[in-house]
Amino acid sequence: MGSTVVRALDGVDMTIAEGEMVSITGQSGSGKSTMMHLLGCLDRPTTGEYYLDGDLVSSMSDRQLAVVRNRKIGFVFQTFNLIQRTSAIDNVAVPLFYARKLAVRDASLRALEKVGLGKRGTHTPSELSGGERQRVAIARAIVNEPKILLADEPTGNLDSRTGEQIMDIFHELHAAGVTIIIVTHEMEVAVQAERVIRMRDGKIIEDRRVDDTLREELGVVRAAQPPKRSPPPLAKPAGV
Repeated sequence: MGSTVVRALDGVDMTIAEGEMVSITGQSGSGKSTMMHLLGCLDRPTTGEYYLDGDLVSSMSDRQLAVVRNRKIGFVFQTFNLIQRTSAIDNVAVPLFYARKLAVRDASLRALEKVGLGKRGTHTPSELSGGERQRVAIARAIVNEPKILLADEPTGNLDSRTGEQIMDIFHELHAAGVTIIIVTHEMEVAVQAERVIRMRDGKIIEDRRVDDTLREELGVVRAAQPPKRSPPPLAKPAGV
């Protein structure tokens, strides 16, 4: 910024394993959004290396990064980012068009059914509630069956009950083997992951597993825990 150097991320070093559910938290300006952009292959680091699924994506071209994003990563944003005059089923189909896939309608309908909106496919975003629009956004993110789901403040624009429903969907996807990374400032959401990464001034100041001690430190009631599920099989590190 002019003569001032701003280190949005400063000496960050971390690994996220395949099949993990991780939350990244921090105040505004802590670097968590920049972290998400790098993890999602939307930006490149000015120095350092980023390996995704064994590939050095930090040195890839824009075209190569676009292919990686389309095939391996799904994005869910706080503002939904839906096409307003287009039906839910066509909104979900957008990643399939970029991937040049056939039978997009059937795949889009299956994705909507996964999030409980199979009967709302013909409705436009203006005809859906906030929670339903976020479900459409999640369906769009998973329609290509990505390995990784990145969610940026996915419950930020929703009431608490609807936010719980959205988190239930994330837990179901996680149980199915999807790697989920949630960027949030809501501690009630953060502690529903298996691991919390806390950031400040572009640095990771804490990286720890979620347990009762952490919940107590953060002042989050035990009811915020996700429902218990069988642990997934051990997965090799994906180098994220």
